[in-house]
Amino acid sequence: MIRYFPAADWPPSPPLLEGATVRMEPLSLAHVPALVEIGLVPEIWQWTTVRITNEAEMRGYVQAALAEQARGVSLPFATVLQATGQAIGSTRFGNLTPEHRRVEIGWTWIAPAWQRTAANTEAKLLMLTYAFEALGCIRVELKTHHENFKSQNAMERWGAIREGVFRNHIIQPDGTLRHSVYYRIAVEDWPAVKANLEAKLARR
Repeated sequence: MIRYFPAADWPPSPPLLEGATVRMEPLSLAHVPALVEIGLVPEIWQWTTVRITNEAEMRGYVQAALAEQARGVSLPFATVLQATGQAIGSTRFGNLTPEHRRVEIGWTWIAPAWQRTAANTEAKLLMLTYAFEALGCIRVELKTHHENFKSQNAMERWGAIREGVFRNHIIQPDGTLRHSVYYRIAVEDWPAVKANLEAKLARR
């Protein structure tokens, strides 16, 4: 059953989301040193719309995310290992559209050592559960670079539905054109996606 919340009831700041492997902490400037330790690997930023190469750029990245949070359009997180407290990446709900019960999950990066692990799978399960079962969303959007096949394959493994391509959507930092591939998980898709993610975690 879909719960329809008035826009004013959507949270002004991100919650703490906790799983067995990771927790999604509200992003803050205090996370910058830990994110710098694991987040300056060039391959992390290959397909993104920013390039982070030093601490000052990471701080600016976090500050920009917090400014979006203050405007009510994003809820940014640090992805943190439960066992050690180590930050391994960041992600956020963006393009918050409470009047249409719609959010986007994106701006996601994770250090290479934890890619395609239970950490990333559980992070998505935590965020999607919050979106559909706490916020009452009817649609979650995801998008990626047209050449980022690793990301596209991951979304499809979760059960996200590919909807189309926005051509000439973004000019990348190196001047090349990005065509954004869009995916959706609608509220009617959610039970199957949730079961799929839970099964993947159980196998790991």
